[in-house]
Amino acid sequence: MRVAIMAALAGAIGFAGPAFALDRVTFGTNWVADPEAGGYYQALVDGTYAKYGLDVTILQGGPTSNGGMLLIAGKIEFYMGGDMIGDFLAVQNDIPTIAVAAHFQKNPQIFMSHPGVGLDKWEDLPKANPAFVSAGAVNTFWAWMRLAYGFKDENIKPYNFNSAPFIVSKTSIQQGYLTSEPLEVEKQGGFKPNVFLLADYGYTTYATLVETRREYVQAHPDIVQRFVDASTIGWYHYLYGDNSKANEAIKRENPEMTDEQIVFSITKMKEYGIVDSGDTLKLGIGAMTDDRWSGFYDTMVKAGVVKAGLDYKKAYTTQFVNKSVGLDLRPK
Repeated sequence: MRVAIMAALAGAIGFAGPAFALDRVTFGTNWVADPEAGGYYQALVDGTYAKYGLDVTILQGGPTSNGGMLLIAGKIEFYMGGDMIGDFLAVQNDIPTIAVAAHFQKNPQIFMSHPGVGLDKWEDLPKANPAFVSAGAVNTFWAWMRLAYGFKDENIKPYNFNSAPFIVSKTSIQQGYLTSEPLEVEKQGGFKPNVFLLADYGYTTYATLVETRREYVQAHPDIVQRFVDASTIGWYHYLYGDNSKANEAIKRENPEMTDEQIVFSITKMKEYGIVDSGDTLKLGIGAMTDDRWSGFYDTMVKAGVVKAGLDYKKAYTTQFVNKSVGLDLRPK
């Protein structure tokens, strides 16, 4: 579960620090290798991290891994977080982590419904029964859906990451990931589900947040900056350049990954602007703004997900983003 790359000419493009040594860091992902982490694998295999003076190890996550705990314990330097709720809860529980970049401007979280059965619009979905929802979602985005749109807890049935119950129940809805479950349903069920991206209906969180420890930011701001910048450039190359080597690295790490899934995932990330949209068009991939953080915090307080009065600004810093890094790599 390790991919690493070394370069003999560290500092070749003029970064601070001795030219004979790369700064070693480990980046833990929150799931098995997939295109949703493609920018990091791209920066690894095409030498971008090495050009920025970094010897990066990507530690693959999975259903039994706990990269967040490894980060807290100082065993890894960076971690691929989920959405902003986790960062708010870290502050709420005095966990000294901090988000330093947001490589997904939109959370790919979706709900799906069957077409042609009266569930073709977002406003139809609260009447769907059952609603297949995971345990982790009930007190996060479902809590927001309950408050904002009137979804009902009594309609919930457990979603155990198997779409078969949804496929056979035409009156149901199911949570999923934009880049994954719709393809699974189409292949197994023989139909294209309606797809509703929560970000389009007010769930404004960032996702795929790069997280580290506050003390690491204070002690090594130069390393943090280089990791953020190199990762951002990796995302530009992965989305708009030759990503074949990165995809091969992903398949080596995760042999269950298929070319069909890779193409589907990248297509959906680009189609929906998951990585590159909104503020990134001027500020660069990875952008974060105070307005987005404060607005989502207020929404989650109203939904009862996080406490009011929290010093939520401790959850993130914009010190390392919004510098227009990589904008010249976007196709004109």
